[in-house]
Amino acid sequence: MAEKTSQAKTLAENRRARFDYFLEEFTEAGIQLLGTEIKSLREGRANIAESYVAPEGRELVLINADIPPYKQASRFNHEPRRHRKLLLHRKQIDRMIGAVQRDGQTIIPVRLYLNDAGKAKIEIALAKGKKLHDKREAQADRDWARDKARLLRDRG
Repeated sequence: MAEKTSQAKTLAENRRARFDYFLEEFTEAGIQLLGTEIKSLREGRANIAESYVAPEGRELVLINADIPPYKQASRFNHEPRRHRKLLLHRKQIDRMIGAVQRDGQTIIPVRLYLNDAGKAKIEIALAKGKKLHDKREAQADRDWARDKARLLRDRG
């Protein structure tokens, strides 16, 4: 069986998410964008580092994601940090809203990218917050892995 090769172009990545949260269940979602927003994204300009996903009614909304204005759009430009609706199946939305309300989990955007068809997609994950001792433990594990690799490389 041949493997699928993806030509997805990553536009923005939330690198702090793995440090601050235990990421559990990943899901791909579409984003409802305006014309100037997708043009700005195709130029490779976006920031999802401080953004999060929250339920509004029976929908999921991406909050605080920064897509800068498109330079050639003149007065018909978009608001850079507006709330953007996420496009998911009803069962997925209900499951995620239930996890947020019942278990106290958070929905974190992990990666914003253009898929093979050129559509903007966002990878979101259900997450639980890490405590300070968990962060220290993860940091110690990373440091040890780096030191171990350095030792093995120098020996042989």
